[in-house]
Amino acid sequence: MRIPFSKEQITDRIKFDNPWWDSGTIETYYANMKEREYFRMFFPLVQQNNLKRAVVLMGPRRVGKTVMLFHTIQKLIDNGIPPSSICYLSVETPIYNGISLDELLQYYFDISGNNRASKVYIFFDEIQYLKDWEIHLKSLVDSYHTSKFVVSGSAAAALKLKSNESGAGRFTDFILPPLTFHEYIYLRGLDGVFSGPKTGYFTIDLSSPQDAFSDENGLAQLNEYFIDYINYGGYPEVSLSNDARSEMGRYMRNDIIDKVLLRDLPQLYGIDDTQELNSLFTYIAYNSGGEMSLEGISQTSGVSKNTIKKYIEYLEAAFLIRVVHRIDQSGKKFKRANFFKIYLTNPSMHCALFGAVKADASFMGNLVETAIYSQWQHADADLYYARWDKGEVDMVMLNELLVPSWAAEIKWSNKCVTDHSELKNLWTFCQTHKLSESLITTYDYMGHKEITNIKYKYIPCSIYCYMVGRNVIYTKVESQETP
Repeated sequence: MRIPFSKEQITDRIKFDNPWWDSGTIETYYANMKEREYFRMFFPLVQQNNLKRAVVLMGPRRVGKTVMLFHTIQKLIDNGIPPSSICYLSVETPIYNGISLDELLQYYFDISGNNRASKVYIFFDEIQYLKDWEIHLKSLVDSYHTSKFVVSGSAAAALKLKSNESGAGRFTDFILPPLTFHEYIYLRGLDGVFSGPKTGYFTIDLSSPQDAFSDENGLAQLNEYFIDYINYGGYPEVSLSNDARSEMGRYMRNDIIDKVLLRDLPQLYGIDDTQELNSLFTYIAYNSGGEMSLEGISQTSGVSKNTIKKYIEYLEAAFLIRVVHRIDQSGKKFKRANFFKIYLTNPSMHCALFGAVKADASFMGNLVETAIYSQWQHADADLYYARWDKGEVDMVMLNELLVPSWAAEIKWSNKCVTDHSELKNLWTFCQTHKLSESLITTYDYMGHKEITNIKYKYIPCSIYCYMVGRNVIYTKVESQETP
């Protein structure tokens, strides 16, 4: 039921939400926050006016989507866009309940003096709970040719579904994942540990790895940061706030996990048994990085395989988990994906549910693997794991011909440096696919070794995570800048 707020009440709220119309700047609260590195990729999409497309910012709760919108608004003002030509509207605001996007736009035009011929930027935050938002947004894009529309929402499953169904040719989706390790280091101002380059691609010369750090204790310090990232580093507020860390379980479970499992997904997909969905997610989180099967989960939970499959699809669409599929020793996909691995999209969700872990914890290997896979979330890479009767390789990349082009073994120890028997499966896989080089992560050993015609590149997990997170962003930025 729509509450009949007066026009004056609605316009007062819109003015309140857009303080830059008077001050010329966004609120200090947002201005003092560092931009996420993904802002470098997002802002050019907002600036793009030659294509009539709305930008749809998707991602899990608490990754900084609203903050990114405000940083975008400030950047537009800094680039000469008149403040009155920028309007921000949070659709979840109770006073806007029942008001269509077009009505809200008309309110803005009346207040600002702009009209449908004006060049304006309209930001709709938390749009997903507006009924049929995707149909109305598409209509706005088609009707207001000089307006740029940018929308965001936390129920990413709905946004992904709806934008794909109804926004073909009208929406550009942008996924904002949890923090990469590189962003965590950057946002906390800890990148002084490195003496290497501050811009561009980041690599470490393994022939003289000591040159990468500002002092001899640099790698040990980076490993401490890495463990902290695994426990607390996925979400900006937890990373930067001691208060949020002290109540990690409540903060993460209430604000990030429960609202998705108990409200977003049930409301959007008509899920009746939220306890069943919550139990499945808890099981997955506890076993992040482990191999699973629909049959095995069904037998453990008593839930049908079809229901489990549906829940997994929802959890993945909501950016809580990532499914990694299996290939065999020959590099071929299985016709029936009976077995697969599931990773949390960020390991800190495990900490929120089960408590922080130390470097020597028995489950740390799985969390390190989870962290490494999470760095690849924004890369256009086909990642798999290989498993056969007598062996397994943790990470395999397939090229456009679906042929293995790269393989890696994820270790959270230095044992594999001297005990080459631990590399038997990796060696066999590389030999089979004529791969002359391979990557192995370690705890803190860096260097090269050649063993039976295979060159192994050893690199600490912390450095590898940092480099992947950083280089994925720079690769994307570079591709946007290349005509």
